Amino acid sequence: MSEKLQKVLARAGLGSRRQIERWIEEGRITIDGQPATLGARVTPHQALRVDGRMVPAHAIQPKPRILIYHKPEGEVCTRSDPQGRATVFDKLPALRGARWIAVGRLDFNTSGLLLFTTDGELANRLMHPSREIEREYAVRVLGKINEEMLARLKEGVMLEDGPAHFDAIVDAGGTGANRWYHVTLKEGRNREVRRLWEAVGVQVSRLMRIRFGPVQLPPHFHAGRTVELDDDAAAALYEHVGLKPPSPPKTKTKPLAAKRVRDQRRKRGRVETPRTESRRRGGRTGPRR
Repeated sequence: MSEKLQKVLARAGLGSRRQIERWIEEGRITIDGQPATLGARVTPHQALRVDGRMVPAHAIQPKPRILIYHKPEGEVCTRSDPQGRATVFDKLPALRGARWIAVGRLDFNTSGLLLFTTDGELANRLMHPSREIEREYAVRVLGKINEEMLARLKEGVMLEDGPAHFDAIVDAGGTGANRWYHVTLKEGRNREVRRLWEAVGVQVSRLMRIRFGPVQLPPHFHAGRTVELDDDAAAALYEHVGLKPPSPPKTKTKPLAAKRVRDQRRKRGRVETPRTESRRRGGRTGPRR
């Protein structure tokens, strides 16, 4: 995605947007070796220079972010809802110069793991059917289940939009008429888990996504909360879809002002200790009383 040049450079901390606009007018900024113009848009793959100095790529493109969100029941997976219902975007951290992209959807009555990222390519690969990313759900069903039903669900049943099946079904226990199962599939069709169980005559009373690819919903992680993936977990997710993990931003620590002054004096051959500097000023070196 392209962005306005002054917005990119301001986000990198090189100056305010108005300052950068003046620099553009003064011819101090180039894009791929050509003088920049007001209103120009740039991508992270272009070479930007200010006064002849290259702007580092990590400054142009901020490090991508990835969030885990525990969606509660009763929220919709859209940015705004005509009916005024709560959306999954309402509780996400605010961003500057980027936007959250939801990786897939969960229906209104389904809770659990939702991934959000600022990296469009990562989101696209995670959602593309050709990648066959596993989704795991904890599902509570109402009614008696027999081995024949489970076998049909794993072999495949015909739905309105084509055949579907679970790749794995694990009995997770339960009491009375309700029983829990963990089911896994590699696609994300609308209400697919519910429709599969309904196809064998079983009603789903609760549904929660607990895993998406290598990312698990953290234990004891309350609904409505978010947590950001650490560098190791993010790198594993990138590698899972065949992408190179983003490099961590390089930071340079600026020397303290006092150190810069001492360095300048050292170059001039005047190295002063705190004691000699205090004597030169006529001050005291000990603590004041």
